[in-house]
Amino acid sequence: MPAKKYHVALSEEQRHELEVIARSNRRSLRERDRAKILLLADTHQEQGACKDEVIAAQVGVCSLTVQQARQRFALGEVKSAVFRKEQTHRKARKLDGDAEAFLIETVCGAPPEGRIRWSLHLLADKVVQAGYSDGVSYETVRQTLKKMN
Repeated sequence: MPAKKYHVALSEEQRHELEVIARSNRRSLRERDRAKILLLADTHQEQGACKDEVIAAQVGVCSLTVQQARQRFALGEVKSAVFRKEQTHRKARKLDGDAEAFLIETVCGAPPEGRIRWSLHLLADKVVQAGYSDGVSYETVRQTLKKMN
């Protein structure tokens, strides 16, 4: 087995932060497991760092996960090793809270004359006419209504 390339040396503050994350039920299982991995891989412990296989068995993950967590910590910080990175290519929402409220209010009101009920295309046009958005597809309207029940 080759020697470890990335070593974890935690400060007291980092260690305390990871212990809180590892015990917290408000965190995801993945975040808690990564925090436990870093705590067990810490070289500043009294008994020293555990081997990857031992850490993997104790935490219940594969040894590759242990290696990757150590690597992320060594190249970054605790935050990058434990938490997911932010999504960069996420689209902005077409309808904000005010537009959604207007849409719900419109649906609950009476339909236009000559119509029995609102169609998705009519609702999309109404949102654009009211000035809440430059352009909204009927699919956006459908998903918003489905979300709001």
